[in-house]
Amino acid sequence: MKSNDDKKILTVAITGASGAIYGVRFVQALLKEGHTVHFVLTGAAWQVLYYELHMDTQDPKKCLNELFGDHKNFHYHSQQDFSAPIASGSAQNDGMIIIPCSMGTLAKISHGISSNLLERAADVMLKERRKLVIVPRESPLSSIHLENMKRVSDLGALIVPAMPGFYHNPESMDDLINFVVGKVLDQVGVKHDLFTRWGGN
Repeated sequence: MKSNDDKKILTVAITGASGAIYGVRFVQALLKEGHTVHFVLTGAAWQVLYYELHMDTQDPKKCLNELFGDHKNFHYHSQQDFSAPIASGSAQNDGMIIIPCSMGTLAKISHGISSNLLERAADVMLKERRKLVIVPRESPLSSIHLENMKRVSDLGALIVPAMPGFYHNPESMDDLINFVVGKVLDQVGVKHDLFTRWGGN
């Protein structure tokens, strides 16, 4: 565990793109290390949790508890809760990670549209020059997708595609998932041992 001075306050969002397990595993890793998580899901994300992870999303509170346990530093916010602290730049926050990020969400963020809490929180990250990490899950990519990625990148966001490496000799799906999650944790300065780094370090 890190010292209290090293604890981070991070916003994590999951959209309706395929790959919800990346977001779930990412939040679990943050909570394990004692970081504070403000969590947002889109309506489509709940559907992905149902289809891909076979979660009972009819009871959101039970679903979140099964995924993340009862942590005092885990804060779930609904999409229309603009009273949440992450809706304002005055609240302390070390960054936001959208994992995975749909191309629809990316398009809205890249054009400054804030129709829900997720989009507003991302807009706050950009205007406050705080870290915004976007993990896209689309293939193939159209010119529109690529232009939107460049647009947010030019504004300071980091694009970390969910593209696992293979130099660590993965032996399972978990190894591939952990590689992507570990790469994103690196971007926000959270230590982990989810994969073997190049050179064995």
